[in-house]
Amino acid sequence: MSDDKQLKQSVLDELKWEPSVNAAHIGVTTKDGVVTLMGSVETYAEKHGAETAALRVKDVKAVAEEIEVKLPFSVKHGDSEIAEAAVNRLAWNSSVPKDAVKVAVTKGWVTLTGDVHWHYQHDAAAEAVRTLWGVTGVSNQIAIKPQANAGDIKSDIMVALNRSWFTPENIDVTAYDGKVTLTGTVEYWDERALAGTTAWAAPGVTSVTNDIRVH
Repeated sequence: MSDDKQLKQSVLDELKWEPSVNAAHIGVTTKDGVVTLMGSVETYAEKHGAETAALRVKDVKAVAEEIEVKLPFSVKHGDSEIAEAAVNRLAWNSSVPKDAVKVAVTKGWVTLTGDVHWHYQHDAAAEAVRTLWGVTGVSNQIAIKPQANAGDIKSDIMVALNRSWFTPENIDVTAYDGKVTLTGTVEYWDERALAGTTAWAAPGVTSVTNDIRVH
């Protein structure tokens, strides 16, 4: 495994490579595979992009994100304007069920509530408002309430994992009342993320706890 100095350089290089991020404004520290991002950016989308870029780097086990969103002086959108823009953006997003999500905005921080049937709808709502000017953060409190409970969630997920490339020896799945827990080990963060995405796609899943370790 790379030492902390090498990992820090790799993360800095990836931030510079990511076109949506101004790496000059972001500091990086590393310890035992845990990366901390610091500094300030002008948009919440850039903050999210920095975290996503860091997670792509090999040997990164976790990211502690301490980046602050400092809006440019030219951006003077009030909470009511941001809320109106968010509602319109959600209404135009085909992945978000009509009238399923409610929006509240406090000092630029957007809170989403409501109920949807699928995790991709939950994520699509946050993605829709993340790039709006004036947004300083997004709290996604949308609940996932499946229309129908699946018969054997664990079996469905294991079949889907094996259909990708995961082997039974690498990943273990437990499921109870729609709540899924993933354990095991993988080599890369992307593999861990893929396992989580696969689990979320199973009908009847209401939450996924991804305890898979990256080694």
